[in-house]
Amino acid sequence: QVELVESGGGSVQAGGSLRLSCAASGVTVSDWSMGWFRHLPGKEREGVAALNRFDDTAYTDSVKGRFTISRDNAKNTLYLQMNSLKPEDTALYYCAADPSYSDMRGVPGAPVWTYWGQGTQVTVSS
Repeated sequence: QVELVESGGGSVQAGGSLRLSCAASGVTVSDWSMGWFRHLPGKEREGVAALNRFDDTAYTDSVKGRFTISRDNAKNTLYLQMNSLKPEDTALYYCAADPSYSDMRGVPGAPVWTYWGQGTQVTVSS
């Protein structure tokens, strides 16, 4: 059974940093494509960052140079390091996993991903 559990969200001031974690079970993060999405009420879920088993990565334009996706294979955990946070980064952040999709020319859209976590809230104040 696949389970993705996010943690690390919180409230920070603009310019601050947070590191989100996604602990995976039933998934081998080194062999699957993994991603981060965010969602605000009334808006579509937005792909933030993703990486595949070949270590190819993709980021949405608004976070390039500020966010970094990575994984620790030994801990079977996915991370999202978020620096220089802005109020517009405020959202519920989700971890996602898929066993086969690997095209990282852009962050794959939500329909691609097979498994989802429950989310962790990030709030950035100005």
